Amino acid sequence: MEEVAAKPEEEAVETTVEATKEDNAATGDRSRSPESVSAASLVSSRAATTRKKAIISSNLIKPTASSSLRVSSSTPVTIRRNSTGGVAEKTTGSSKVLPKRTSTTASVIDPVRRSLPELKRSSLSAKTVSKASPPESKKSIPVSPGSRSSSKSGLSKAESSTRPAMSVSVSSKRAPSSSVDSTGSKTSSGKAQSTLSSGRTVSKLSSPSAGSSPSVSSGIRSKSLSTPLDRSSNISGRKKTATPESRDSRLIILPKVEVKAGDDMRLDLRGHRIRSLTSGGLHLSPNLEFVYLRDNLLSELEGIEILNRVKVLDLSFNDFKGPGFEPLENCKMLQQLYLAGNQITSLASLPQLPNLEFLSVAQNKLKSLAMASQPRLQVLAASKNKITTLKDFPYLPVLEHLRVEENPLLKISHVEAASILLVGPTLKKFNDRDLSREEVAIAKRYPPQTALCLRDGWEFCKSELAAESTFRFLVERWQEKLPSDCLIKEASVDRPSEEYPCQSHFGLVQESTDSELVLRYQWSVADRSLSNFVPIPDATNEVYWPKHEDISKILKIECTPVIGETEYPSIFAISSPVLRGKGIPKVVSLELHGELVEGNILKGQAVVAWCGGTPGKCITSWLRRKWNGSPVVIDGAEDEEYKLSLDDVGSSMVFMYTPVTEENARGEPQYKYTEFVKAAPPSVSNVRIVGDAVEGCVLKGIGDYFGGKEGPSKFQWLRKNKETGEFSLISAGTSEYTLTQEDVGKHVTFVYIPANFEGLEGEPLSTLSSVVKPAPPKVKDVKIVGDLRENSKLTVTGTVTGGTEGSSRVQWFKSSFSILEEGNNLEELSTSKVAKSFRIPLGAVGYYIVAKYTPMAPDGECGESVYVISERAVETLPPSLNFLSITGDNIEGGILTASYGYIGGHEGKSIYEWHYHKAESDHPGTLIPGASGLLQYTITKEAIGKFISFQCIPVRDDGIVGEARTCMCQECVRPGNPRAVSLQVVGAAVEGTTLTAEKEYWGGEEGASVFRWFRTNSDGTPCEIKGATTSSYLLSVDDIGFFISVSYEPVRNDWARGPTVISDITGPIVAGHPTCQSLEFLGSMIEGQRLSFVASYTGGVKGNCSLEWFRVKRNGVKELLTNDEFLDLSLEDVGESIEIIYTPIREDGIEGSPRSIRSDSISPANPMGLELLIPDCYENQEVVPHKTYFGGHEGDGEYIWYRTKEKLHGSALTEISYAGEEVIACSRTLKYTPSLEDVGAYLVLYWIPTRVDGRSGKPVVSITNSPVTPADPEVFNVRVEKLFSDAYSGEGEYFGGHEGESLFSWYRDNDGTIDVIAGANSKTYEVTESDYNCRILFGYIPVRSDSAVGELKMSEPTEIILPEVPRVDVLAFTGKAVQGDVLTAVQVIPKTEIQQLVWNKYKGAIQYQWFRSLESGNEISYEALSSEISCSYKVRLEDIGRCLKCECVVHDVFGRSSEPAYAETDPISPGFPRIEKLEIEGGGFHTNLYALRGNYFGGKEGKSKIQWLRSMVGSPDLISIPGETGRMYEANVDDVGYRLVVVYTPIRDDGVEGHPVSASTEPVAVEPDLYKEVKLKLETGLVKFEVLCDKDPYPKKIVGDGNLERRMLEMNRKRLKVVKPGSKTSFASTEVRGSYVPPFHVETFRNDQRRLRVVVDSENAVDMVVHSRHLRDVIVLVIRGFAQKFNSTSLNSLLKIDA
Repeated sequence: MEEVAAKPEEEAVETTVEATKEDNAATGDRSRSPESVSAASLVSSRAATTRKKAIISSNLIKPTASSSLRVSSSTPVTIRRNSTGGVAEKTTGSSKVLPKRTSTTASVIDPVRRSLPELKRSSLSAKTVSKASPPESKKSIPVSPGSRSSSKSGLSKAESSTRPAMSVSVSSKRAPSSSVDSTGSKTSSGKAQSTLSSGRTVSKLSSPSAGSSPSVSSGIRSKSLSTPLDRSSNISGRKKTATPESRDSRLIILPKVEVKAGDDMRLDLRGHRIRSLTSGGLHLSPNLEFVYLRDNLLSELEGIEILNRVKVLDLSFNDFKGPGFEPLENCKMLQQLYLAGNQITSLASLPQLPNLEFLSVAQNKLKSLAMASQPRLQVLAASKNKITTLKDFPYLPVLEHLRVEENPLLKISHVEAASILLVGPTLKKFNDRDLSREEVAIAKRYPPQTALCLRDGWEFCKSELAAESTFRFLVERWQEKLPSDCLIKEASVDRPSEEYPCQSHFGLVQESTDSELVLRYQWSVADRSLSNFVPIPDATNEVYWPKHEDISKILKIECTPVIGETEYPSIFAISSPVLRGKGIPKVVSLELHGELVEGNILKGQAVVAWCGGTPGKCITSWLRRKWNGSPVVIDGAEDEEYKLSLDDVGSSMVFMYTPVTEENARGEPQYKYTEFVKAAPPSVSNVRIVGDAVEGCVLKGIGDYFGGKEGPSKFQWLRKNKETGEFSLISAGTSEYTLTQEDVGKHVTFVYIPANFEGLEGEPLSTLSSVVKPAPPKVKDVKIVGDLRENSKLTVTGTVTGGTEGSSRVQWFKSSFSILEEGNNLEELSTSKVAKSFRIPLGAVGYYIVAKYTPMAPDGECGESVYVISERAVETLPPSLNFLSITGDNIEGGILTASYGYIGGHEGKSIYEWHYHKAESDHPGTLIPGASGLLQYTITKEAIGKFISFQCIPVRDDGIVGEARTCMCQECVRPGNPRAVSLQVVGAAVEGTTLTAEKEYWGGEEGASVFRWFRTNSDGTPCEIKGATTSSYLLSVDDIGFFISVSYEPVRNDWARGPTVISDITGPIVAGHPTCQSLEFLGSMIEGQRLSFVASYTGGVKGNCSLEWFRVKRNGVKELLTNDEFLDLSLEDVGESIEIIYTPIREDGIEGSPRSIRSDSISPANPMGLELLIPDCYENQEVVPHKTYFGGHEGDGEYIWYRTKEKLHGSALTEISYAGEEVIACSRTLKYTPSLEDVGAYLVLYWIPTRVDGRSGKPVVSITNSPVTPADPEVFNVRVEKLFSDAYSGEGEYFGGHEGESLFSWYRDNDGTIDVIAGANSKTYEVTESDYNCRILFGYIPVRSDSAVGELKMSEPTEIILPEVPRVDVLAFTGKAVQGDVLTAVQVIPKTEIQQLVWNKYKGAIQYQWFRSLESGNEISYEALSSEISCSYKVRLEDIGRCLKCECVVHDVFGRSSEPAYAETDPISPGFPRIEKLEIEGGGFHTNLYALRGNYFGGKEGKSKIQWLRSMVGSPDLISIPGETGRMYEANVDDVGYRLVVVYTPIRDDGVEGHPVSASTEPVAVEPDLYKEVKLKLETGLVKFEVLCDKDPYPKKIVGDGNLERRMLEMNRKRLKVVKPGSKTSFASTEVRGSYVPPFHVETFRNDQRRLRVVVDSENAVDMVVHSRHLRDVIVLVIRGFAQKFNSTSLNSLLKIDA
């Protein structure tokens, strides 16, 4: 076979033409291919008119019968097929448009191949054709041959070197048009002529169309281009002429791929009949970045794993069927993948490719687009498949272009809206068109969960039914996993907004109440594509506050029902996108914390939704609201905390909170009311004493009271005893106290006991004064105290100041007189003594007792003596005791004896009583029973520690009872010596029971007495039991057969000890019932461990005890495992509990009560792999290794398959993860299907066993025994791809070894008749006129490299070939975008010859649709106006402020439609404001209501001006009616005879004022009934009315019913007067009188229809009130009727009364 050596010059033209073809294809269907240009080099159709671009026209290879190669000035070019499967527009010309190139270097292009027999027997050498350009051209640049030739070439090196070089001179003449143009017309010879011209503008372009970096550089001076010649022996190039004309070129922008790479980074083997990527002649290298393997016979991807750096991979038109795309997982750098034109049925095995941006799977047999998520995919072309469903649609978060033309899927109504929902906001084009605004609007009507339901198989329905339908769909899925008695009623979430609480709503109803239903929540967030929901930390409540970073994202809340201990699968709800907050804060909740008690602090706490604003300093205030009153602001209370005061008691507190942001946006204030504040418990603080601490001075105690209103608080004064430290009460009930002599040198204490108004007392508080200083000796208030009887003791008392009572002296006298006077003789009874007491002697009986009290200071200072006399004379003495004493030892068991002396006559039967006291101050003490009437008492134990007293009541023999007297022992009773009265052992003599020592103690309170237990054998030898030192003892097995006794040593609580005693023995001890005292596990609770136990046995000699091991499952079910002494834990025990039941058995067979214990859950063992084996491996057959795992429940372990040429052993095998480049990782799944790359290599599986909780064990490695065996070859997916409107390419996927020289053929299908097209035996085909209205087919006979020929496979027929669709270049408007104007859409037709022809010959109907922009949202969206389908549209009111858009679609006679053309207006302006059809509605009487009616035009009406006026009939003057500016007007009596006029000035809402318009009524007439009454009274001539007038004549006083008096209003035709009626005491009098001469007039009041005012002159006016409006109107009309001669219009004429 003869081939031409590849040259860089040859590839330039082909590269240019390839890009040209892609340009045209993009214009028709927005498809992308490996030959598409990068984003940096493309321009839009609008910008194309301002740039100069290179233009080239090239011929397409057409089949001819000639076997020779025709060489002309034009260069034949190989046409490449498009891999996106789009439908391109049809053109009549063959010229193609080229974007500008920046480099003259081109890559090697594989020549067009001939049929296999011809290639074997003939060869053709290439020739170089050079053609001079026009005079402006420069010299052609010769180029040397390329250094690389095709691997399939049969040429020798000599043949390659002898081929002449090819060069083409390129003109530097500037292109006449700055746009990219492509037109052409056919010549009679059918040949094509190719020209290349370039402008001076240079732009970069990168295209992966050939082996090396293919690009064309356009400069100002020189250009060069090389093209390969057609080397087919039976095909000659057909010349065509092309005339460049300007037209816009629309291109799809592919993701940019940097292609500045050398030959070692590119591989182009298109059309080489390759069947396997592992064939010997195909050398794939990891360095390759651009690989083109289209038009081959590949059917599997084995061997593609090595391309770990590939960026562009073209596998179009091979024989792939799928699945089997797993090897692509290693191609992490892949950016563009072309799989069009195969037989692929599923993409489920296509792995996630992190950098994939472009994917073409057109012209396959896909039924769905189910595949892994592609995070960076921007373009997905899936046209011409069999896709019927959107189920399992992948997550494509950045997808911009989606093409699914010619799929059954398009039968679904609004499938574009469904696609928008599935993809998200990134989608810009659907089926090569901009998104329909109508479909976008429809998509917005669907609920947020629609996309998830679509992926799960929900059937797309109307938007109004979608919410209910999707909810039912989800409930059906959820209900299957929930209990039957648990029903789902609701699952929704509120519309979320930034920093505003979003509430979820889940309604789960549990019919049974056996277990409590608990709901757990978790919020997640994702972008608009719903591709990856990320849980939000700590968001586990029903409410979530969206953050700023959540704006425009989607929220998802999962609700997990838990019933009992069972957790069921979650249900969920999806929110709409989070809205941006308006910045106006809102108070969500307002709480008050603190007890509503006076003195406490209340704290207001607000939960604020900031709604996107920055939290600022909010405004807080406190208000106080009394019962049945209004809240009053508390001055200074502007913090969140407030301390309750006395003023708040009985009031309700109001906390007002106004949120404010830092941007000074203020929210609505919120209030929180409390219950009424209670008073605090009464208390006092800061108690202090005011006054000088000097004897005789007055001290005052004060303090600060708190606790409501103070009530009857109590006060006490106490004096402190220096010796005892005790306080004694000296005063109570008053806050003041006068210091006495007793206070001198002592401290005085003031006690304040607070009490509130209700009488509740608080804790007392006291304060201590300083030491009281003495005053000069003085005594006052001297009194004699005591019984003035014989032998009685008298005491003189007085208040000593300046001295002390103890230092003062007293002398006693007797006197015969009752009054002390000078000259009265006093007889001394005693000398002057310090003692203040005196016993009356017998000689004083019948005399008055006089005491002389001389105050003295301790230093001997003496004061003035004071005398005091008794009130009466001394009487005889009643019976009494002169002494009383007790003798005896105060000890337990001792005897006390009482003795006394009696005086007061002869003693009778005196009364004796004994008492004991807890303390000396304990009076009267407790009566000792049984000791009354006795003078002796034997002390008992109850008296220990107490004081004993004896009381004697003297009784005279005549029965007169004297005063009782008591004598108390000086010390308390002491206890006796301790001793044991009795001791015995109580309890059954049986092992296991407890014996108790019962004893009787004597000798005070018992302390820690000592016990010792003894064991005595049969011979009577006792032995002390160690550790048995308490009052009880538990019998053990050691005591069986022995006797037990106990010793007791009594010990008093003060550690005094008594003699030890020993009890009698008890026994012998017999064995007890067998019992297990304790039971414990022994061993680790881990899988694989052995468990044992430890048991404590009592009950005689131990026998064969029973033992049972149970496994306790989570549901409580027990499973018996074994009866052995131990238990080996297994996998079944992991997560379960182990229970052991131990039954004690004595050696005689008696069983005790069983005892059991239960363990915690058994933990799993560490994971490990026990065995790993790999069976023999075959290409394309799945390998399932055999493995054995141990260590809990197995989780998802890590598996790595490696490929190695050499069989590894030892450490090289175990450490394979650290091996070099000779070992390649293939897969990371347990199962693995060997690919072509694996053939002849050994496979190694690296396994890391992993437990279900994620813990991993040591890795296990295994290698195959033999290398992988290869498979047989095949061919698949034969198809036709459209390159241009008149050029097609045949594609197929080869499988089965390396492809050889496969055979191709083309067929024409004319209404079912299929004929072979003679001479068409290459992979490309250009249509002719004979192909119009027909379909063409492509035939593919696969041939392996060893010349084995496969079966012929034919593609599906193409679509019917038709000419180009008519287009609209520009759509423009005539008319103004103003309300009321008419807009008309006008089309501008492209000037190209083909479009002019199409419009003239094939144009059909033109369809119009008008749209109006929506008001909401930042982006402009439109809604269709269903009734507006003509080319003209009249602008309406509702259009103001919105934009109008007209869509124009042109149809041709073949039923096809053009791309929609759009024209948009600026926002519609409102018209000039005006009022149309203004009129006044209403009756013509003075009591009727009038309404204003009119049509406003000119935008939105603002505050238009309205004014009502009166107009006299026949007069042009208008009288304004004050205050009447509304649309309604109620007529009154003042309007009678006038026309009502209204002036309406229209004003637009933006302040623009229109021209005023007026309307008027007929003259207002009197209401008929009133008219008759007034006419009758006027005809009478004299009328009286009863009215009410103000009592106060001053006009400033407000008139009201409460200050009115009755008056009579009398009038005739001459005058009017107001008369005050007479009474019983007065005559009637005239208060006001006057005639009707001006300025006399009557006024009415619109705000009071019963009131009127009669103004006589400037000084006299009367306000009157009547009981109804009717009467007022009668009075007014009658007065005006009498005064008609002074009116400008006669009222009589209105009333039709003759004057």
